[in-house]
Amino acid sequence: MTEIAEYASDSVMSKTIIRKPTGNVRVMAFDTGKILPEIILPFDIFIQIIEGDAEIVINKHSNLLKTGEVVVIPAHTSYYIKASKRLK
Repeated sequence: MTEIAEYASDSVMSKTIIRKPTGNVRVMAFDTGKILPEIILPFDIFIQIIEGDAEIVINKHSNLLKTGEVVVIPAHTSYYIKASKRLK
């Protein structure tokens, strides 16, 4: 998985692996300090950190995740992701 999405300077890169009407499976690579803006989706979100550290803010509550850690965000819940350092 770590080779699927490559880092790009000052960017968030995304590669969709599976696309279905019920949701997608996507691998993302964040450069240090980059943010995936706040969003609310109509389905549950499963996030696993495969490399790096992230701050994931769910309904304004900060969660710090490290490599290997997982969080599930319920459908219709606001969240955003910030890369504390390079992150996949």
